[in-house]
Amino acid sequence: MAKKYVIGIDYGTDSVRSVVVDTCNGKFAGSSVFEYPRWKKGLYCDPSINQFRQHPLDYIEGLEESVRGALTGLTHDIIKNIVGITVDTTGSTPVAVDKAGTPLSLKPGYESNPDAMFVLWKDHTAVKEADEINKLSKNWGGTDFTKYEGGIYSSEWFWAKILHVLRHSKEVRKEAYSWVEHCDWIPGLLTGKTNPLKLKRSRCAAGHKAMWHEDFNGLPDEKFLTKLDPLLSGLRERLFSKTYTCDIEVGSISTEWAKRLGLPSEVKIGVGTFDAHTGAVGGEIQPHHLVKVMGTSTCDMIVAPISESENKLVAGICGQVDGSIIPGMLGLEAGQSAFGDIYAWFGKLLMWPVNNLISEMKWLDEKSRKRIMEETADQMIAELSKQAESVPVEETSVIALDWMNGRRTPDANQSLKGAITGLSLGSDTPRIFRALVEATAFGSKMINERFISEGIRIDEVIAIGGVAKKNPFVMQIVADVLNMPIKVASSEQTCALGSAMAASVVAGVYKDIPEAQKAMGGGFEKEYHPDPERAKKYETLFRKYKNLGNLIEKGMN
Repeated sequence: MAKKYVIGIDYGTDSVRSVVVDTCNGKFAGSSVFEYPRWKKGLYCDPSINQFRQHPLDYIEGLEESVRGALTGLTHDIIKNIVGITVDTTGSTPVAVDKAGTPLSLKPGYESNPDAMFVLWKDHTAVKEADEINKLSKNWGGTDFTKYEGGIYSSEWFWAKILHVLRHSKEVRKEAYSWVEHCDWIPGLLTGKTNPLKLKRSRCAAGHKAMWHEDFNGLPDEKFLTKLDPLLSGLRERLFSKTYTCDIEVGSISTEWAKRLGLPSEVKIGVGTFDAHTGAVGGEIQPHHLVKVMGTSTCDMIVAPISESENKLVAGICGQVDGSIIPGMLGLEAGQSAFGDIYAWFGKLLMWPVNNLISEMKWLDEKSRKRIMEETADQMIAELSKQAESVPVEETSVIALDWMNGRRTPDANQSLKGAITGLSLGSDTPRIFRALVEATAFGSKMINERFISEGIRIDEVIAIGGVAKKNPFVMQIVADVLNMPIKVASSEQTCALGSAMAASVVAGVYKDIPEAQKAMGGGFEKEYHPDPERAKKYETLFRKYKNLGNLIEKGMN
């Protein structure tokens, strides 16, 4: 019997990656990355107001180029035996669509309108709307629709973003028939079934970000939505009531897309899901194992048997959803709004004199100036990590707060800001950088403590993502702060691998996700163990971190 192959397509913040995977062993037969050209230019974004939008053409071009790139060089025998595709995306990343399911920014007159584009996960323009949702949920006299979302709704999520755009743009408000998550739209595009009333919507996206739950018969009640704002009147019936887990088939690839991608017409397309969740699958998540996706931000996920957790409501997380990560289990999500982004911000801060002074030094030739700037930027974080590693853990050292992009978990509040305290004339760059790294580790510990205090035990920690693979200094500090060993998954592309695992189930190669994980998992390449002495010192610093957080939060209210 011929080997079967599947494709995992991973839409990240900056690019999309497609991988062709052997279902026998999880090995990559082909891989290709496409960077979004419009996003790379900073188009349609305004960081000063936390507006981050992406054009659907970036996604469409990325789909075609990355898949065809991954197929380059593969034999006909491999390509003809590709049987399934599953897509993961960032989220919540919704877009306004017409009755056919076409994003408005693909229609004449809307091509350059940011409100007609996908509202990226990290867009925080809807802080006001999220606050209104939270207040109404607790006080309207009916069901609290946030109770399965951790009890606090975020500006990063579906309804807040929709309401903000409807209020902000008369043009989009007039033309928007419905709204679709990125992870739902791509499978619809591949199958030629984009009608928003017929799309198979992701359980993961709906449950964690749109307040969908079976107890509510779907989405929040029409009375609640209309009370929130009359602009939402009638929208519920133009959205969805049913949702589907990632092991379910959407349909077969359309003739058009089979031809555009060079794939067999029998390829099965699976229900889409979020990148962090397939990352957990690719990282071989098991019950009571916490998987941390450690990149620009973090996403922290646990799965638990329904029988153990069905009566628990975990406060202040990003939702608990039946089947969102592994079908048949309860998926719980938390995360930090900024992690690696904080290190990048500090590096960019330090690059100011390089970019603004050295670039003006006319006595340096252009080639030398460019080389100095590029090499300094490339080496910044690595050298900072090296120097900061030699700074001892002291109980009186600088304390920082990791809320530079707000706080996602515990208890979402995107209006919060970061802080650095305890500075003196002896506070040099490595010490401040170390304090920032420690702050991100303390933020991770806050998440662990919330799960444990709410009755969700953590038996093991698994790390995936760019920071986990590339920065031992950061990983050791996180292990010391958590006072737990951390395993690092071997795969370089766990999100894409997890999507490929889901695709193998959709295509009928394996019966379920755990069976696919067992066959296709890559194992672990490294394990960080906490140092008992440092862990004890960090307990004292962690208390100072929490005290600082309480002071800052109270001062902003």
